[in-house]
Amino acid sequence: MIEVNNLTAYSIGKKSLKELALKILKKESRGNFKKKDLSVALVAPSRIKELNRRYRKKNRPTDVLSFQDKENWGEIVICPSEVEKNAKKFNSNFKKELSRVLIHGVLHLLDYDHEEEKEKERMKKKEEFYLNN
Repeated sequence: MIEVNNLTAYSIGKKSLKELALKILKKESRGNFKKKDLSVALVAPSRIKELNRRYRKKNRPTDVLSFQDKENWGEIVICPSEVEKNAKKFNSNFKKELSRVLIHGVLHLLDYDHEEEKEKERMKKKEEFYLNN
């Protein structure tokens, strides 16, 4: 089950977020996706800043955070106002940028990372694949 909780004033299509996350989980987990739950929370900058400070020791808002869970897929926390800023910064649109950060978050839950250059390239290719397919 995929649950989307929008705790912001942004109008977000929950169905499209669920469908995108499900598509990635099906493709990447090869059938084991049905046994686990995923939660996606859309939050204000103050909330994601608090989480970023607590868990990553970075005292600023960010666009997306992922939290793994041993029994479920985990939780993805997205800040729509940061997504909106990034869309402007990268000359994109809000919907595409929202999809990108959701993909990024799901890939982190599937153990993709971007700490080393090789991992960064692998994750970037996956993001582009899911963004364009």
